[in-house]
Amino acid sequence: MEKLPNTSHKSKSKSKSTTLTQSTRCYAGESLACFLKSIQREMELARALDTALPDKIWLKQQFSVGVNEVTRVLEWMPPISAARSSAQQNPINISSDTKTLPVKLQAILLASDCNPRWLTKHLPTLAASRKVPLIFVKDKKGGSLRLGELVKLKTAIAVGVKARGNGINQLVNEILGSNQIHGDEDHHTN
Repeated sequence: MEKLPNTSHKSKSKSKSTTLTQSTRCYAGESLACFLKSIQREMELARALDTALPDKIWLKQQFSVGVNEVTRVLEWMPPISAARSSAQQNPINISSDTKTLPVKLQAILLASDCNPRWLTKHLPTLAASRKVPLIFVKDKKGGSLRLGELVKLKTAIAVGVKARGNGINQLVNEILGSNQIHGDEDHHTN
């Protein structure tokens, strides 16, 4: 197990009457490579268990790709106030409307090299109001290129990890909870 440097930051955003705090992380260099490799490995394992759908459709079920898609999913998620209890945060609503249940994002991967910055300026505040953690991706090659590789596109500025209860979600929980990423079974030392 590789220990990553603690890159947690507290960001505060003011709404009309409440202050929301949210933990954010930034991965760069070796920690970014390990982070993306771990996610890729979990994606391959989850995909091997579910081969019924074509790759593109399967990826859309696991991730929201792009700033517009991530924004849309966040806007559909209800805001979570600090005063609500955990029982109130996840109410079970049974309605006669048979439309699909709203998708929840577990975390958002955001490229730090986005230019112009106003494209993603709204995401930290929106994510904070829904208690969705942000993970910034910074790379010499370009964070948007690295995120694009992850979802089999040329570039991606934002990728939302959908809460599906699979291996990808377990890995993200581990990363967010302990700030550690599991390496390969055989560790190489140079």
